[in-house]
Amino acid sequence: MAQYNDKNGGGNGAEQGIPMDLLIHGADEAAAGLLGCLLVRDWPDGTRSAVRIVETEAYDQNDPASHTYHGRSERNRAMFGPAGHAYVYFTYGMHYCVNVTAGADGFGCGVLIRAGEPVEGVEHMCALRGGRTGVELTNGPAKLCQALAIDTSLYGHDLNNPPLRLVRASLREGERIACTPRIGISKATDRDRRLIIMGNPYVSKSPLNAKAVPLDAAEGMQGANSSGRRNIFVDSWC
Repeated sequence: MAQYNDKNGGGNGAEQGIPMDLLIHGADEAAAGLLGCLLVRDWPDGTRSAVRIVETEAYDQNDPASHTYHGRSERNRAMFGPAGHAYVYFTYGMHYCVNVTAGADGFGCGVLIRAGEPVEGVEHMCALRGGRTGVELTNGPAKLCQALAIDTSLYGHDLNNPPLRLVRASLREGERIACTPRIGISKATDRDRRLIIMGNPYVSKSPLNAKAVPLDAAEGMQGANSSGRRNIFVDSWC
């Protein structure tokens, strides 16, 4: 299959990794900046699959909903390490979820990749998802991990390198980022730390989608970052 080509990507078309200045400022900034970028899975046979990130959630150690809220542990140690690595965890006894570590080294911070739009190697993803097609392929964090064969063998992996990579790409013309409360948590449910590309069909199904507030119209995002300040990130970075 031909390599994905984002017409709005700019530059000379050569793939670029994610610059650290996108990630080191914190989870809220990274959660917005990763939207539109690619998560690429390189396969042993030389082919690859890729999704375009359309939904993220921000977490950090000042956030009661975060895995890092109670400090460093063997399970969450990757989130306290350098930005740009994979924090993969097993949940509900059957599913994997993948996060991109963010923030300063030593500060427990990351971004959950909640959903992606398949753009390359779709047949391989369909096979890994048991023949499912359409939005059901990757419109949720566990579905996305199954489609890209992401499990704890990739824990701590540097996402600038194969077999799992982040690739810089642009939002498409006319796309807008919006924020909502996060899904499936029981603490800090009022914080608008879920970021979506508005109208993209691969965003997780949720009643919250109808209440999404565009970032360029929001007064601010209640970010639980190291300073505790209200924080809004409008520039897409990608």
